[in-house]
Amino acid sequence: MLARLYLEGNEFEGTIPQSLKSLRSMEEIDISRNNLSGQIPEFLGKFTHLNHLNLSYNDFEGELPKEGIFSNASGLSVIGNNRLCGGLPELLLRACSNKKSHSSQRLLALKVVVPVACALAFIIAMSCFIVARSKVKKSRGGPAASHSYKGWKSISYLELVQSTGGFSVDNLIGSGSFGSVYKGVFPNDGRVVAVKVLNLQQQGASKSFIDECKVLRSIRHRNLLKILSACSSIDNQGNDFKSLIFEFMANGSLDSWLHPRDDDESQSKRLSLIQRLNIAIDVASALDYLHHHCETTLVHCDLKPSNVLLGDDMVAHVGDFGLARFLLESSDSSSQSRTVSAGLKGSIGYIPPEYGMGGQVSVLGDTYSFGILLLEMFTGKRPTDDMFTEGLSIHQFAAMAMPDHAMDIIDPSLLIVRDDADGDDEIYNNDIRARPVRSCHDGSPVLATRLEECLVSVMEIGLSCSAILPSERIQMDIVVNKMKAARDSYLNLRRRRRRRS
Repeated sequence: MLARLYLEGNEFEGTIPQSLKSLRSMEEIDISRNNLSGQIPEFLGKFTHLNHLNLSYNDFEGELPKEGIFSNASGLSVIGNNRLCGGLPELLLRACSNKKSHSSQRLLALKVVVPVACALAFIIAMSCFIVARSKVKKSRGGPAASHSYKGWKSISYLELVQSTGGFSVDNLIGSGSFGSVYKGVFPNDGRVVAVKVLNLQQQGASKSFIDECKVLRSIRHRNLLKILSACSSIDNQGNDFKSLIFEFMANGSLDSWLHPRDDDESQSKRLSLIQRLNIAIDVASALDYLHHHCETTLVHCDLKPSNVLLGDDMVAHVGDFGLARFLLESSDSSSQSRTVSAGLKGSIGYIPPEYGMGGQVSVLGDTYSFGILLLEMFTGKRPTDDMFTEGLSIHQFAAMAMPDHAMDIIDPSLLIVRDDADGDDEIYNNDIRARPVRSCHDGSPVLATRLEECLVSVMEIGLSCSAILPSERIQMDIVVNKMKAARDSYLNLRRRRRRRS
């Protein structure tokens, strides 16, 4: 049975044909941005399964029906039909008068009903044929897509307006090159979400939306930001509107933890050594999945702290796939060389040098960005810090200190150890509440030595990942294993000390 009908922007004329009356199983109908006219038929209100009806920017007239979908303002859009009247107050239509439409107008409208009805009937028949054919394929065991836009719950523009308080500045979480992100709370179930609204005036924003949808519907991993839905509609001013709806990450971005805005935040937002190691392992695991475990190799192209989001349990989730690229399959080349041509992609400070010289996108570009992020996490310095001038980079800064002076460049907050900062032995607890602190030098000399060894290992991994030559960088599956080994070695010593004490 046909459940969705999308005929927007086809310049159809005439009235809505009565032949649609038999399609009682319809769930979504979008016939916006056409030249349809006349009255909206009552039978649309009797479609019990219809939960989304977009009639905006046509030339409908008369009183809006009252039943079914017409009693649900969140599922109905009639913007741009200035001759409509009545309906729910939320639709902001004028009150109806008793004056009826002129019969001459009805006669004029009938002149185009037959051709439009034939066109719609043909489209509906073809849609039914395609749906029936796909069902036959499924019944015969044919392949079916596991993720698609149809798998996402439909969310209307009006619902997003209501959930974000009209995209209020108070709910603004952050903004980037392609748009802004707002915190939203759906009134029907209280679910908290993050709504990414694309700035379609920005060149490439629409392509970014399409690319991100394409990427997000094909991947799933515990360390990748989960998408809940997407909305492509028209706003109250008649402009195109596109947004992505994600799970809300209560602890914000890694960037806000590494670089607090003020002293008060600096005290409350302090990541322990184990928290940083766990976050780095989470990010590396996400990249390993994208590079080696997707059906088609995927390169993120814009890894940086602001694109790493932290949930309630401080588990890291990599997000913002607006610049991501699938790599072309090639049977006679390795994964790091299966590339597509690309311009300068990424954020300043994290872009691999080969991209700046017109090189091609590759998984080793992500490896470079991860290396810079790792050095930033453990030195506390951005790659764009004012100290990095006259050819000095964060990579060179760390390399010059290794290995004898590694502790001189480490983020000072890492040299303060909380009593339980390393968490539970079994699950590496990420509890972030304030704890008693002490200098690492106040503890066991053996523990201090192991701490230094752990930090040196991490810095060496960061330097290997951010090597200037791509061929000298290590793959992300190796990075994951090395990071886990560094963390576990340090934790094992702490366990043994607690058993003896």
